[in-house]
Amino acid sequence: MLSIDDGKKAVSYARTVIEEYVNNNVIPESDLKGVFSKKQGSFVTIHTHPSHDLRGCIGIPLPVMPLRDAIAEGAKSATHDPRFPPLVPSEFEQIIIEVTILTKPEEIKVEKPKEYLSKIEIGRDGLIVEQGFYKGLLLPQVPVEQGWNKEEFLSHTCMKAGLMPDAWFDKSTKIYRFSGQIFTEIEPYGEIMEKKLDGSSC
Repeated sequence: MLSIDDGKKAVSYARTVIEEYVNNNVIPESDLKGVFSKKQGSFVTIHTHPSHDLRGCIGIPLPVMPLRDAIAEGAKSATHDPRFPPLVPSEFEQIIIEVTILTKPEEIKVEKPKEYLSKIEIGRDGLIVEQGFYKGLLLPQVPVEQGWNKEEFLSHTCMKAGLMPDAWFDKSTKIYRFSGQIFTEIEPYGEIMEKKLDGSSC
């Protein structure tokens, strides 16, 4: 778990990387230490402000590199998320930056696919669906923001992987869950808070 001070550093660093990369095509050096030196997955999400539309979201799901490097990689990549036009400097004051720090994904083991529904909790879990070369991930905040139930969450994660919505019934499909700690700007260059998925902030 990151402290709120560490969360503020994470979001500030992500914004610095975004702006430096868009302006100068470089990733700035980081002096972040402590928890940022430990290997951990993270995602960087860019939203428009005030409409809160998705503008980019990419990250490193597995703990394969130091957290500061995962944040930098996610921030850089989110500026040219293939679903959207590349970010440009004129947008800097119209976006808010969100960083989600991930726990290590764990496979959900079930006898029958319907059992997934009792093992997933909306607002706590993010999901990864994997079938062969197909893989898709949705962060814990997505079903909350979209108002999905558990079946819809599973189906949309399958579609994110490029599979049919009911692929989670297939025995060759693996489902993993993880949790996330979310830190976000409230407004562009504004206060940074930890976001709870029950709608509260702290």
